[in-house]
Amino acid sequence: MNDWAPIAKEYDPLKAGSIDGTDEEPHDRAIWRAMLARYVPNKGVTGDPHLTLFVARLNLQTTEEKLKEVFSRYGDIRKIRLVRDLVTGFSKGYAFIEYKEERALLKAHRDANRLVIDQREIFVDFELERTLKGWIPRRLGGGFGGKKESGQLRFGGRDRPFRKPINLPNMKNDFYGEGSAEKRNWSREGTRDWRTRDRDHERSRDKRWPERERPSAWAESERERDSKDERSRGRERKDRDR
Repeated sequence: MNDWAPIAKEYDPLKAGSIDGTDEEPHDRAIWRAMLARYVPNKGVTGDPHLTLFVARLNLQTTEEKLKEVFSRYGDIRKIRLVRDLVTGFSKGYAFIEYKEERALLKAHRDANRLVIDQREIFVDFELERTLKGWIPRRLGGGFGGKKESGQLRFGGRDRPFRKPINLPNMKNDFYGEGSAEKRNWSREGTRDWRTRDRDHERSRDKRWPERERPSAWAESERERDSKDERSRGRERKDRDR
């Protein structure tokens, strides 16, 4: 952890896609491809790599003249190289623009990213093929241009560098250590309280039950008394009729 840095000094496919740059195992197939790739930068490329801008996601109809018209507003351009297919001559959708001054390079790097050219939103960054050791293009599992929110170079490290790793101290969990007896006693007491509460509730209900039965018994006695009175009245009527 002593050599940790927010920006990678050497491109390591094993750490591509890592949040903090500490991954130890590949997490997708592209990482395996990049680790097994043997890429050698094109030695025929000329110009100063520290003054060269990488422009990607271009419309296939975009020409050198259009790029010069757009990027010349940031400063004087020394050279534009639009990468084309060797057989068909069609554009591959990315280019390299070399400026004469570093000030123009930094301004274009800051303002031209996500600029819309010919109905396409472009991606702008520094050239790293000749400046970052171990760099591997996207077609081999490395490169730039993804949208994954993880923060390594392969997914746009210029905007999302590595995050500082979080080293959490080893905190002692005393649930089964010190104080566990008190917690167990507390839990037992809690259950005991619930049980006593239930018993009290049962007892109070038993006490209230005879009280609930009293009205019904009183009503039965009243009904028997009424019936006896009715019988006695009936007898008296019969005696009068005689």
